[in-house]
Amino acid sequence: MINQPKILVIDDEPLMRISITDALIAEGYDVKALESGRDGVDFIGKADYDVIITDLKLPEVDGMEILKTALKCSPKSKIIMITAYGSVDTAVEAMKQGAYDYITKPFSMDELLIIVRRLMELRKLENENLELREKIDEKYAIEGVVGSSSKMQEVLEKVKVVADTASTVLITGESGTGKELIANALHYNSSRKDNPFIKVSCAALPESLLEAELFGYEKGAFTGALKQKKGRFELAHSGTLFLDEIGEVSPAIQVKLLRALQERQFERLGGTETLSVDVRIICATQRDLKNEVKQGAFREDLYYRLNVVPVHIPPLRERKEDILLIADGFLKKIAVKNNKPIDSISTEAEEMLINYPFPGNVRELEHAIERAVILGSGRKIKPADLPEDIRNFYKEGLKSAIKISCSESLTKAMGEFEREYILRAIEETKGNKTLAAERLGISRKTLWEKCKNYGQGKQ
Repeated sequence: MINQPKILVIDDEPLMRISITDALIAEGYDVKALESGRDGVDFIGKADYDVIITDLKLPEVDGMEILKTALKCSPKSKIIMITAYGSVDTAVEAMKQGAYDYITKPFSMDELLIIVRRLMELRKLENENLELREKIDEKYAIEGVVGSSSKMQEVLEKVKVVADTASTVLITGESGTGKELIANALHYNSSRKDNPFIKVSCAALPESLLEAELFGYEKGAFTGALKQKKGRFELAHSGTLFLDEIGEVSPAIQVKLLRALQERQFERLGGTETLSVDVRIICATQRDLKNEVKQGAFREDLYYRLNVVPVHIPPLRERKEDILLIADGFLKKIAVKNNKPIDSISTEAEEMLINYPFPGNVRELEHAIERAVILGSGRKIKPADLPEDIRNFYKEGLKSAIKISCSESLTKAMGEFEREYILRAIEETKGNKTLAAERLGISRKTLWEKCKNYGQGKQ
């Protein structure tokens, strides 16, 4: 049996020890049995036991001493105490100090096995929760936000500095740049990460519903309010509240938001009780709020209350160095999810991705890679696999690159195009001719010879 749960049994009565051991082995557990408390204390810590079953009354070293040792040396182990009827008070005290459960003599083996099975289910849930937490931490770790460009590195450095503070953060950027991902990174890299992370899309709800969602309401506050409901501010207590598309909030809601942000206090709709909350606020918008303030569409005092720590995410067209890194990450994830053998992007397809402006930013790039993986064949994404918008943009770019008169010979026209194309590849790779040659599909020696002809010299 792989990964058998390990159980340590400590009992000085041979018949009891053997009976418990045999019953547990029959259930498929890996069991170690000891007859003295002193041996038990020596063994605890040498191996990771899921469960320790010990008699409370043992010569020399008793069950309470075993419990203390286990809590110190093997804190993940669950302790079950075996006790006589007259020692129940001591067993209850053991539970107060950290034992999982106790069982009173005489007992049937089925009783003990039920406790162990229940404990193993608990242990399984704990492990699953731990794995989920690790996955969440990995997914939203600052290091997991892809971006090698200098602009994105500046964003990540700021996130590292402000993540574990109580300061309000305003994340700005075009649609699809990853504002919610940065909000996730801020929360999950703070000391509030184990507390609620409540998200509200302010653009998705009309004014009347948004107010009720944010602040909650009392029973009878309006038609249909059949019972009290807590709002998002209240639900986010001790954690983080993420207000996405804050620029879409109406002036009436802006007034109530301002008070809640200033004082961390509010009343539910239809209520008179003032509620106080400890909540960290993160907001995001694709609007230019400063310009909205000038036009009178957004309150100036609320803007400054939100804009304590501004974090601007640059569009993908301003950080082309990140495109292939992000695309590769999407490719690996989507290929595995759809059981496709595609594991790389062809040089020609890479060139097309790098030169496309991506008005939809990272979201559009993800959809482009998903389409290419789903519809593509072979092990590489080819130009034909990419969306039509990207292919057409690249074709138009090639057409505009040919600027010489048709009165010239075809040979000269092809040579002029080749020169411009090569110089452009070198420029985009920042002079890295090895990388440029790889993208162009030629050897570095051939590239050097062509550059020499174009007066670029050797590098």
